[in-house]
Amino acid sequence: MSINSKKSKEVRKSLDLEKIYKLPEAVALVKNSATAKFDETIEICAMLGIDGSKQNQAVRNVVSLPHGNGKTYRVAVFAKDLKADEAKKAGADIVGSTELVEMIQKGEMPFDRCIATPDMMALVGKVGKLLGPKGLMPNPRLGTVTMDVESAVKNAKSGQIEFKSDKCGIVRAGVGKASFSDTDLIENINAFVDALNKSKPQGLKGVYLKKLVLSSTMGIGVKFTLA
Repeated sequence: MSINSKKSKEVRKSLDLEKIYKLPEAVALVKNSATAKFDETIEICAMLGIDGSKQNQAVRNVVSLPHGNGKTYRVAVFAKDLKADEAKKAGADIVGSTELVEMIQKGEMPFDRCIATPDMMALVGKVGKLLGPKGLMPNPRLGTVTMDVESAVKNAKSGQIEFKSDKCGIVRAGVGKASFSDTDLIENINAFVDALNKSKPQGLKGVYLKKLVLSSTMGIGVKFTLA
């Protein structure tokens, strides 16, 4: 038995599956269980008191994590002229207009985030059916359709993440890596939960945030509370 697997089993044995841990303790438990040979992602799972099948109760938003989530994002921007230059200077990986559309139509999408200026949306619409299913369609509500291209690119590059509820009313998101310090993870988690609370659908009755669970890619899941 490897040292890593032995350590993971010891953590599992010490875990009370029925207990709701305070956030600092939950972070420590999850980090201790992350014994894989790679830097495991720390993921938060939030179970919400919404009807995920109803469009007016869907939860979707973005949040900038104070310490990023450990992932490097490739950003594409639909822009022209001065805004294209602005995007390039801000660090965008791909910038274009019709040539970017042609690339996407060929099935080439070497990017993780997509931003567009408002005047480009008619053009972007031509590849909407390709971008949409991959969650890449620019959206003004999420700040990815904007004239402030510089800020949008920098936000995407610095660890701004998008989150949305599924049909079961569950939201999942990576909030860091096992190599992050406890303090950085705690600050990221607090920022995420704050953004989640601010995204509560208007008029929703009953308990909104029902359960929070923290886990690593290969490790245990720990229920926790911020209070």
